Amino acid sequence: MGGAGIIRDMGGDTVIIMVRSFKDITNIIIPHFEKYPLLTKKHADYLLFKQIVDIIEEKGHLTQEGFEKIVSIKGSINLGLSDSLKVAFPDVNPVIRPDVDKEILNLINNNWISGFSSAEGCFLVSIGKSPSHKLGSSVQLVFQITQHSRDIMLMEKIVEYFGFGRVRIRGNHVDYICTKFSNISDSIIPFFLEYPIKGVKSSDFEDWRKVANLMATKSHLTLEGLEQIRQIKSGMNTGREHN
Repeated sequence: MGGAGIIRDMGGDTVIIMVRSFKDITNIIIPHFEKYPLLTKKHADYLLFKQIVDIIEEKGHLTQEGFEKIVSIKGSINLGLSDSLKVAFPDVNPVIRPDVDKEILNLINNNWISGFSSAEGCFLVSIGKSPSHKLGSSVQLVFQITQHSRDIMLMEKIVEYFGFGRVRIRGNHVDYICTKFSNISDSIIPFFLEYPIKGVKSSDFEDWRKVANLMATKSHLTLEGLEQIRQIKSGMNTGREHN
């Protein structure tokens, strides 16, 4: 993103990009998200973050009043204040989180869906027992996007955007989920061929598409085809890390 930030390996399977330069934040990060707004509830975190940037630009952080204002804003961002900050600033209360105008969801477009799916989407192959099938197993493709339950309106908007799929709530999580094979073969796969998935998840999509092709030719109804699908599935998602 404009040459800003550094990449840090956090161990395990996690890497992050971190931008700490205030110049890069004001000249690159803020303008980027002003032009391409966040569409999840994280947009509220961005608005609060921007308030802090404005205070720092005005040198307000160098005053006691300004510093405490920053602490109160931080108290409403992401997970809020750490225990140590709560002890250090017992009289500072978190500000009220700003409401995110639901009209911002109208900004969803094909490129946004592709980028969001690259980060939050999942291409799954489900193989389950099925007495009604000759081989005793059934195969189902699943396309899923998961967010915190507070973003249920976003998931509903994605259903509206595609014109199919459904919303599923799981505790603190909400999913957009599509399992109908015709929707996957006729719409989801062509969509991501035109607006490709980025990163390692693109390999999962390609494997997922291989399974779709096998299912389209009814190969999943044969022992050989089912075994081929099992092999593909074993190397996808978390299985890919061990291959």
